[in-house]
Amino acid sequence: MKILLVEDEPTLRHGLTDLLEGAGYGVVALADGAQAAARGSEADVDLVVLDLTLPGLDGLEVCRRLRSTRPGLGILMLTARVQEDDKVLGLGSGADDYVTKPFAVRELLARLEALARRAKRESAAPEQIEIDGCQIDLGRCTANRGGDTVGLTAREARLLRLLYQNRARAMTRGELLEKVWEASSSLQTRTVDMTIANLRQKIERDPAVPRIITTVKGVGYAWGPR
Repeated sequence: MKILLVEDEPTLRHGLTDLLEGAGYGVVALADGAQAAARGSEADVDLVVLDLTLPGLDGLEVCRRLRSTRPGLGILMLTARVQEDDKVLGLGSGADDYVTKPFAVRELLARLEALARRAKRESAAPEQIEIDGCQIDLGRCTANRGGDTVGLTAREARLLRLLYQNRARAMTRGELLEKVWEASSSLQTRTVDMTIANLRQKIERDPAVPRIITTVKGVGYAWGPR
């Protein structure tokens, strides 16, 4: 598996390259944001470790461009910024995860391993699904109904893929939090419900009467009509 490492500080870039290569990854190391946006769009890159503060094209814009050209690419943002607003901006630009400097080596590797496992699972899943008149392309993160195409976020595509893979049963909100957001299943949040509500607006014939993502009272959500 190949990682694109984007870090403008030479000492840290060399140290991270050694660390990642020692963990068995192939590494392409760059310091320039524009070069990173171009290199990351190539198909041989599996994951990206991206510094937020870069000269010229900053990490947020690099992340947006990569998410646009390769919606399913795993992106881990690495930065010294620790304010909550910065984390929200990073995740809002399309990053899958966020690690602040200074970081623990084991935590960084564990988060990358989780992204790598997800990438392997998703590469084996179907990329195109048709249901209730909606054509969903999970690889391109798009949905089309009646000739109108809308974009899906990478997280929305992961959520759809997970529900489809487990279509024989309903999934709890806790399961979805763990597997899609990699958060604790006990976290008290409306994130799952809000994401599904937004997703229904994009893919359902009638969001008020959903037939693609259905609610199972007392459990959570399921794929397809009951």
